[in-house]
Amino acid sequence: MRTEARLFGLLAAIMLTFTIVYWVMTATIMGHAERVGIVALGLTTALCVLIGGDCWLVSRRIPLRPEDRDDATPADGAGDVGFFSPFSYWPAAIGLGAAVVALGVALWQLWIAAVGLFIAIWGAAAMLFEYYTGASRGES
Repeated sequence: MRTEARLFGLLAAIMLTFTIVYWVMTATIMGHAERVGIVALGLTTALCVLIGGDCWLVSRRIPLRPEDRDDATPADGAGDVGFFSPFSYWPAAIGLGAAVVALGVALWQLWIAAVGLFIAIWGAAAMLFEYYTGASRGES
């Protein structure tokens, strides 16, 4: 995670530089600073700082990964990355729900957005419990 923390730290420094340059240029050219762009660039800087800080805090708690070591070889990163469901249709339900929410907001029909939100939450819950097994599942 140290690599990601450095990357987002660099992005935060670049965005802070862009924010200051934008502020100075708009104040010089227009006579007053353009507020919307400054706020957008400032929030982008804050987001990069937030993500970089989180990655830095996590990197202090976990051991070094192969991506963080200079002496690592590609073989050090070999092996299982995690479990990914090969035949799950629930991400399509979540995507459909998100599309219906976007359609409802675009048409300003909040009932359509509510239906899409219901579909998205239902798909997320179904995907979460897709591989749930155990004594409390309800089957005997």
